[in-house]
Amino acid sequence: MHRLLYLLLGIGVLASSSDTPLRAQTPAEGVYAVSYVDVMPSARSRTIAALKQYRDASRKQDGYVRIDLLEQVGRPGHFTVIEAWRDQQTFDARGTAAHGKQFRDAMQPVRVSGYDERPYRPISVAPPRAAAGGQAVYVVAHVDIAAGGAKIDAPGMLRRLAEASRNDQGCLRFEVLQHAMRANHFTVVEVWQNEDALDAHAATAHARQYRDELQPISGSPVDERVYKAIDS
Repeated sequence: MHRLLYLLLGIGVLASSSDTPLRAQTPAEGVYAVSYVDVMPSARSRTIAALKQYRDASRKQDGYVRIDLLEQVGRPGHFTVIEAWRDQQTFDARGTAAHGKQFRDAMQPVRVSGYDERPYRPISVAPPRAAAGGQAVYVVAHVDIAAGGAKIDAPGMLRRLAEASRNDQGCLRFEVLQHAMRANHFTVVEVWQNEDALDAHAATAHARQYRDELQPISGSPVDERVYKAIDS
């Protein structure tokens, strides 16, 4: 019940950055993709194997930065893939690679939704504070700003949230991404050490301030989904 309340309050969470010192493997400039696919229950194990195969093959490509494979908590077979690539050229090359086609072909007979891939650019990304462990909680949230909210500096608002949240106890990663073709659409990616850390973050002053600022300019309720990582 507390998770539903958390969603209704409009808290959004997930990830990227440009104005903090970054390590080479987390570029301030780069190309990101967030993809979604739902598969038949009977195909869950097969899909996890295909996702891992795609990630492992991608690691060998030039320009690879990171791929997170996530499964929605409480909804087996609902997957999200978060990719980060060095630049547009290496991102495009990954799209035409043989292992990419092999993965898409594997999804075709088992998916119950389209393979929904959305391109992003980083607004606020920083190096992770620590490696995510087995209890880590991933949150992916979508924030849409209504036309009437154009006068508000939405990227600045989300950047301030990310910078403050990275100092919260148990925050492993906090990134803000802006849709490459829809400037009013953002995805926020957070990684927390455990659910207690996420719940504590929800009660902080900066999280409450963010919700108050977002509510009057939001074009839709914040779509927040909680995930666990697929084991390496």
